Amino acid sequence: MKLPAKRTVAEPTRWDPFEEIRKTQDRLSQLFEDHMPMGEWKGGKVFTPAVDIKEEGDNLVVTTDLPGINKEDIEINLKEDMLEISAKSGEEKETEEEGYIRRERSYTRFYRAVRLPTSVKEEGGSAKIENGILTIKLPKMQLEEPAKKIQIE
Repeated sequence: MKLPAKRTVAEPTRWDPFEEIRKTQDRLSQLFEDHMPMGEWKGGKVFTPAVDIKEEGDNLVVTTDLPGINKEDIEINLKEDMLEISAKSGEEKETEEEGYIRRERSYTRFYRAVRLPTSVKEEGGSAKIENGILTIKLPKMQLEEPAKKIQIE
């Protein structure tokens, strides 16, 4: 008489909710990449330019590259400790020919929001764009109260 072969039972795997979240994020990222290549959105592109922030004495100096952008098309907002820089440029080629087969327009947006490392004042701030480089100078807020000592009993 032959005995049946011993069956091996695979250990049940434990459900990991974080693994499910990671897989869902991967699927969503792939979905967006498949349907919105190159960051295109409604016929335009949105770029996130690199931003440099440095301290120069009593000022914070923020620089970013905005090639081909006119100063009239740049908007700078300061909300508490957040600096928002947005810019747009567009080009439309118009032709007088009737029966045209193709007509194209391009639109580009730049947007960047950064948290500043220290509080700044709006008054006295300045900005300039030169050769496609935007430079923003913001005076740091000075604490008016000296540090208070606490005595140990």
